[in-house]
Amino acid sequence: MKVLVTGVKGQLGFDLVNELKKRNHEPIGVDIEEMDITDAGSVDSVIRAASPDAVIHCAAWTAVDAAEDEANQEKVHLVNGVGTENIVSVCKALDIKMMYISTDYVFDGQGTEPWQPDCKNYRPLNVYGKTKLEGELAVSGQLSKYFIVRIAWVFGKNGKNFIRTMLNLGQTHEELRVVNDQIGSLTYTYDLARLLVDMIETEKYGYYHATNEGEYTSWYEITKEIFRQAVCMGHEEYARVTVNPVTTAEYGVSKAARPFNSRLDKSKLGENGFVPLPEWKDALHRYLTEIL
Repeated sequence: MKVLVTGVKGQLGFDLVNELKKRNHEPIGVDIEEMDITDAGSVDSVIRAASPDAVIHCAAWTAVDAAEDEANQEKVHLVNGVGTENIVSVCKALDIKMMYISTDYVFDGQGTEPWQPDCKNYRPLNVYGKTKLEGELAVSGQLSKYFIVRIAWVFGKNGKNFIRTMLNLGQTHEELRVVNDQIGSLTYTYDLARLLVDMIETEKYGYYHATNEGEYTSWYEITKEIFRQAVCMGHEEYARVTVNPVTTAEYGVSKAARPFNSRLDKSKLGENGFVPLPEWKDALHRYLTEIL
C-alpha cells in the first residue's frame, strides 16, 4: 500500500514513515518543502502525482500558546483548517481513504468523565482547538472513507515535548512546579504509529481515541515518574530535584486556556479489533532508554 504522510518532520510523521517501511508499505513523506498544505494547487499536484492509496494527515500548527497571538491566528486557521480542507478535496476527488490526526482540545475539558470518540459536544477553549475542529469537520463533512483519531500529550524521539523539557529543567533546577489539575494520558508516537498503520490497513472508518493505556494521571505525577525512572537508569542527578504540585491558576503563564479533563475513552479500539497502546509508564521507560 502506498501511503502519503504529511508532517514527516514531526514526531508522529517520522515514526509513521518508519513503521510503514517495516510493514513493507510504500510511504511518501512530505513536509512544507514538498507540499504546502495551505496552497490548494500544491496539494492537488503532489497528491495526484504520488497517487497514494491513503493519506495520513499529521501536519498541523501545534504551538498552542503561539496560536493565541493575533498575528498568528490567520496562519493557524490556514494550516489547521484550510490546509486540511485542501487535502480533503483531493482525497474526495480521487476516492482515497484519509486519516486525520486530531486532539482532545476540540472539547472544553470540563468534568471528569472520559470523552467518547463519537461525542459531538465540541467546545474548544483556544485557537488551536478551534482550528483542529475545523479540520475534523472538513473531513467528516465531505468524506465517507475517513478516520479521525484524537490523541493527547504526545511525545516521541523526533522533536520537542514535555518529557524532554522536564529532563532539561531537571539538569538546571533543584525545584520544579508542575500542574496537578490537568488529567489525561501520554501518547508515545512510536506506539501510536503501529496502531495507525493497523487502522489504515482496514476499512473500519470513523472516530477513534488513541493514547497509551494505564491510569489517567496529571503532569505532576508524570514528572515524578520521569525522574524516578531516570534515577533507576543511573542518572542520579535527578534524585536532587523536588517536584511541587500547583494548580493551573497558580502556575498561570499560559496564553491559551488548557482543558482540565483530557481523559479520552479508548474502548472503541478494542471493540473494532485493534490492539491498544501499551501502558504509559512502559512507554516512558522505553523512550527514556532511547534518549538518555
